[in-house]
Amino acid sequence: MTTGPLPRAQQGAEPQLLLTSLLGDFWYWRDEHIPSAALVELLGEFDISPASARAAIRRLAARGLLTVSRSGRTTAYGIPARTSEVIIERTHRMLTFGTTPPEWDGQWTVVTFSVPEQDRGLRTALRSRLRVLRFAALYDGVWVSPHDLAGPALTALRELGLRSATVFRATEVPGSAAAAAAFDLEPLAREYEQFADRYEEVLTGLEAGLISPAQALRTRTELRVDWRRFPETDPDLPAELLPANWARDRAGKVFLQIYDRLGPLAERRFREVLAATDPALADLATHHDSLKVAALFTALGDRHPAGDTPFEQAAEARRLDEARRR
Repeated sequence: MTTGPLPRAQQGAEPQLLLTSLLGDFWYWRDEHIPSAALVELLGEFDISPASARAAIRRLAARGLLTVSRSGRTTAYGIPARTSEVIIERTHRMLTFGTTPPEWDGQWTVVTFSVPEQDRGLRTALRSRLRVLRFAALYDGVWVSPHDLAGPALTALRELGLRSATVFRATEVPGSAAAAAAFDLEPLAREYEQFADRYEEVLTGLEAGLISPAQALRTRTELRVDWRRFPETDPDLPAELLPANWARDRAGKVFLQIYDRLGPLAERRFREVLAATDPALADLATHHDSLKVAALFTALGDRHPAGDTPFEQAAEARRLDEARRR
């Protein structure tokens, strides 16, 4: 197959994130373990050196995000029990995010607090927790969200031991500024535009038959890694609060088209790499498009994650760390 240049991620993703994305895409709901040599080769598709790949695998196992088995001199790794439900829920959220703006009753959730300047650690922790919940600061001690987040906000305050704070719902907020002014959407709009610009050429390459299985695997995985931050950082404002021609609409359509259309080609490459180490395992790999993920999500019924798995705890820790650095 003739191949052409494809967009590369703006910044190389960490090996641990790449590997969890790969397994979350092609290997969830499988009990079989994959030999470490095959995982190293898969990460090699992303120019990750064998040493870095092995270090990433060890760290994931140490954090409880991979299970380990040994047979003779072969070490293999798999997805922990109960992680598949987490992957399905998160993937469904990723694939459906932004397709329909949430309905709004005109009320805001408001958090007001006062933290002494000497308690900087507590102040930073609170701000990070509120950012993860997708609140925005209207003033230094007044944070707002158009979503009904009183419960999660109260939980955060309780866990931090902060008593000098108030959470309430209101149609108007304290001060002279409009609550919507707390949300600066211009940087986010630029990120969406850059995402769409970077990946739209993939659709052109697909139409022309210019994308190889190896390129499909790399591009689809990097696409997934690049998109995953939007559901975590976009405040997902109601339509009444969004600007005209909101950039997310275009970016979301590009993401969903590429994710679904590159699936079969990417699966072929995943199987090729795996077959070099274990042909029998290669036959078990499969990709999941948006329709399959929707069906799996529906099939979960009441079996939704409760936030107590290592995967969820690691994701929460990562979000808090990223929020502290914003």
